[in-house]
Amino acid sequence: MRRSRGFAAALALSLAGTGAGAVLGLVPQAAAITPPVAFTADALSTWQPNGVVWALAEAGGTVFVGGTFSAVRPPDGSGGAEQSAVNFAALDAATGAPTSCHLSFTVGGGTATVRALTLSPDKQTLYAGGYFGAVNGTPVSSLAAIDVATCTVKTGFRPAFAATVRALAVTGDTVYAGGDFLTVAGQPRQRFAAVDATDGALRPFTADADEPGRAVEVTPDGEHVVLGGDFFTVNGTNTHALAVVDATSGALTKTYAGFIETNSVVKDIATDATGFYTANEGTGGGVFDGRIALNLSDFNQRWRDTCLGATQAVLPYQNVLYSASHAHDCSSVGEYPDGQRHHLLAQPTTSVGKLGWAPDTNDGIGEGIGPRVMTVGSKGGVQYLWVGGEFTTVNGSAQQSLTRFASTGDTGAPTVPVATAASFRPGEAQVRWRTSLDLDDSALTYRIYRNGSGTPIATVAADSLFFKRPQASWTDTTVAAGQSYTYRVTATDAAGNTSALSATASVTVPTSVDAYPDRVRADGAQLFWRYDDASLPNVADSSASGNQNGVHLNAPALRQTPGAVSGASTAIGFNGTDTRVYGDQRQTIGGSYTIETWFRTNTTRGGKLFGFGNNQVRGSSQYDKHIYMTNDGRLVYGVYTGATRSITTSASYNDNQWHHVVATQGPGGMVLYVDGAQKGTLAVTTHENYAGYWHAGGDSLGAWPNPPTSEFWAGQLDETAVYPSVLSAAQVQNHYALATAPADSVVQVQAAEDTYANAGAPDGNYGGSSSLAVRGTSLYTSYLRFNLPAAPAGTVLKSASLSVKTSTMSGAGTADTVSVVPVTGAWTEAGTTYNNRPATGAVALGSFAGVPDGSAVHTTGLDTAALAGALGTSYGLALTSPGTDALWLWSSEAAANEGTPQLTLTFGAP
Repeated sequence: MRRSRGFAAALALSLAGTGAGAVLGLVPQAAAITPPVAFTADALSTWQPNGVVWALAEAGGTVFVGGTFSAVRPPDGSGGAEQSAVNFAALDAATGAPTSCHLSFTVGGGTATVRALTLSPDKQTLYAGGYFGAVNGTPVSSLAAIDVATCTVKTGFRPAFAATVRALAVTGDTVYAGGDFLTVAGQPRQRFAAVDATDGALRPFTADADEPGRAVEVTPDGEHVVLGGDFFTVNGTNTHALAVVDATSGALTKTYAGFIETNSVVKDIATDATGFYTANEGTGGGVFDGRIALNLSDFNQRWRDTCLGATQAVLPYQNVLYSASHAHDCSSVGEYPDGQRHHLLAQPTTSVGKLGWAPDTNDGIGEGIGPRVMTVGSKGGVQYLWVGGEFTTVNGSAQQSLTRFASTGDTGAPTVPVATAASFRPGEAQVRWRTSLDLDDSALTYRIYRNGSGTPIATVAADSLFFKRPQASWTDTTVAAGQSYTYRVTATDAAGNTSALSATASVTVPTSVDAYPDRVRADGAQLFWRYDDASLPNVADSSASGNQNGVHLNAPALRQTPGAVSGASTAIGFNGTDTRVYGDQRQTIGGSYTIETWFRTNTTRGGKLFGFGNNQVRGSSQYDKHIYMTNDGRLVYGVYTGATRSITTSASYNDNQWHHVVATQGPGGMVLYVDGAQKGTLAVTTHENYAGYWHAGGDSLGAWPNPPTSEFWAGQLDETAVYPSVLSAAQVQNHYALATAPADSVVQVQAAEDTYANAGAPDGNYGGSSSLAVRGTSLYTSYLRFNLPAAPAGTVLKSASLSVKTSTMSGAGTADTVSVVPVTGAWTEAGTTYNNRPATGAVALGSFAGVPDGSAVHTTGLDTAALAGALGTSYGLALTSPGTDALWLWSSEAAANEGTPQLTLTFGAP
């Protein structure tokens, strides 16, 4: 029997941001995984059988393995020779290597197999059930007792089972068995029986079932036995797949007619101090594949997890229910929709919600089920969760049929965050990232680093699961208008394992409000995909809440230009075949909403631009609240109310020009707008109510009017937004007008030449050096040359800033003020020395009021008028200082320069 060890741990999940510079404390190594999970997801080195593992049990630091195999071999890549192991192996719980205990389970005809293993309460006797006729040559009949200390068969235990034994449970004096048998010791016992634990004599216990028994467990008080299997009757009474009987007589205590679907069976049962849990497998449609928790007090249901994907084993441990299955669809319990199989899961014993533990296997050999059995072993104060089955990989690496996970030693770091940054108004920059994946930690700590600094400017705690990775974000309110900033983010788990730094996210803070995105945010968008992302797979959410990111599917084309909105924003391109974007957050949509997007196409195959559906990576079976295009270029906006209800434009819009479409629904009904003008209304105020995800670029369209040839969109989208309210006609028209208004543009110019003069080496030239230096006495002066662009037509220079990066040498910073002055004399990088250094102007264009130590990017604003007069020319700047504390910078030749020295120029309407 499997019992919970009684550890109580609260599950506390939070999303919190801290102020600049704050750092959250890390949980010590002893609690290196997110409670109440007790095991890491890091698979340990383990010997592996060459067949299927059906049974596991543990005693005294040894794990006993039963199944259908002939040998065990070392872990892949570790070397060593294969060892004979005929349907049984004994492995060290701490090392995963074979012990000296060797038993062979054989049969004269057919294929021998071990299907069940269990220990006596004192753990001195191992009982093995299956289909076999001998153990190490000693005759037995499908059930044997093994002395654990000597690893020998107990010849005095001689029950005679006429067919396969699939399940075992034991008390101090009785062994309960379930399986395919119809007789035991020549006496009728159909699929369930009980024998004496010492000599195997048949007990009076009678619980006859009409179909095979697959699971048997004794309640903790020893008074009842819980039966599971394929059956529809026990002792002639209707009770499908599950029954509770008296432990002495086998008389029915609790029946479950109609409780479990007729095409589903119970594969495993496990108990703890409060209840028992069933693992269920179904065949065909309308099945029950998940898990049930039932109370010991009344044998009634506590909860039911209806995930699809046949469950083979359940194991309650420290208030967590671990399960082995191939769960692929948990949408019925509010979790992930139909898609990838997940073979190992954990949830509280009190509810259905999954916890942050999700190592994985593949389906493997045999029936392609994956994992089939679990047990916990302990050695040296460490607990090990062992998993057996028919898989051939674990966490993507080769490993057959056996694996194990420890209670300590978490070594797996979270995935690297994919970070982006955006700024829509002076004084604010939003840093955002898709939360990372860690297979045994759902609560992670994120640190944000600005301008290459080694000290985080902010720390954010955020939760994520393998199927729920919302966007996290932090707003930097210490940025200056017109200046550029870079950000990088790391993720750290409770054990201190830290991801690599994210790729650099760059942003320039505007000198005035960026009108279009600012208005979308101000009008209440809860999802705002601008499609400015430079890399797969994340689509950043630029809404104020900032948590509804999207995920690219099949690599749509990124950063397509020109975008729909004036300025630097880009669009996304879809191929009309299989590319799309799906939302990462499952939700339901209220009675009022607005969907908005810009589109451009010349397709004649139609396709869905944007809409809501109940799946993510697969086509949805429920889908509405969508906008699609017919083959002739007309737009359709529709909802489902039991029938399709839609508005269709009379005009076509597949003219390869950017167009704006908005669809609203609320108490006033449905309205469709194109390019700021109303194109149709419908007095429909309801839609289909289901949980799902937003999709851009494609999803199902079956049974909708004027269906296009393709359900996928061939064209570009930009500025997609969803609102939890109805936008007014005036708001729609305003959005359309703002998108076509001239917007600020930003140009970043790196130094074409840079060098410095050194009074200590009057004839020395440092043009090829990776460093620049600034000091008053003895003098260092740095010189920078920039090839300034002309202002774009119709614009003027609105702001200018200079960015430099301090080097990694000790004391690279300075306490002195560093001035930026114009260079008035002639100079070249290759020819400048202290002796021939150029003259400089007296009036500073900008300054750094001291620069702290530590390699980081630093930015200062420059005199806009002075730079404006030099546009379209080659322009020189010098860095000077009055004091004796030297400043050391990376030059443009340095690999670590973060693109510095660099000018950032912002152009806009006069």
